[in-house]
Amino acid sequence: MTDNVHEHELHAYVDGTLPEARRLEVEAWLAAHPEDAARVQAWAGQNQSLHAAFDAVLNEPLPLNLVRATRRPAMPMPFKAVAATLAMLVTGLIGYAIGLDTPGQAPAAPTYLARDAAIAHAVFSPEARHPVEVDAAHAGHLVAWLSKRVGTQLQAPDFSAQGFELLGGRLLAGETGPVAQFMYQDRIERRVTLYVRRAAAGNRETTFRHATENGVDVFYWIDGDFGYALSGQIGRGAMRQLADAAYRELAPAAAR
Repeated sequence: MTDNVHEHELHAYVDGTLPEARRLEVEAWLAAHPEDAARVQAWAGQNQSLHAAFDAVLNEPLPLNLVRATRRPAMPMPFKAVAATLAMLVTGLIGYAIGLDTPGQAPAAPTYLARDAAIAHAVFSPEARHPVEVDAAHAGHLVAWLSKRVGTQLQAPDFSAQGFELLGGRLLAGETGPVAQFMYQDRIERRVTLYVRRAAAGNRETTFRHATENGVDVFYWIDGDFGYALSGQIGRGAMRQLADAAYRELAPAAAR
């Protein structure tokens, strides 16, 4: 990796096990290294896939026959047999997770959208010198460029009534293709980001939802083929007001 941030630290960041001070340093590193930030987003998506696929199974009651078997003395299993069994299990889990990410296959739940949006917000919103690729002075070009890359006509919502102005935006990489991120800031320099990406094919979920990811509030929804997520750390009530405004402006059909 590098002398500053190592591979295992990026994995620990995704898993939420880094100490607070080191987490902030890693986020600063990711803000300056978009390739690593894209990998972190992809790993987070894989974690969500595994949880969505297997948490329900792990929480099921044990079969009665298995419970009875644990009460009987058993012959110890040779180490090689244990290793082989674990290898088969891990291989199966990884293969299943890869299958969940197959293009055109619907994910188990839209919570991946909230998770990825929160990570992107945490990576780029603290950036002081380069928070966006294209600033608001070129908003027309920004919207046209991101619309072409993402594959739909985008719109940067107007949050001026809520005290937030558009800073600009950037293009990100996502597991379903290009991602657009718009960033807004208020007069005391609090920032929120709107994350837009293509959703899973065939998903017509339009429910407006809320999630909290590592202290970041995310309000998100899917409209047609695209998912939208507004992320920030300005309080849930203030975030809800912004999200309501964005939802009305960007998804008028779903809002009615």
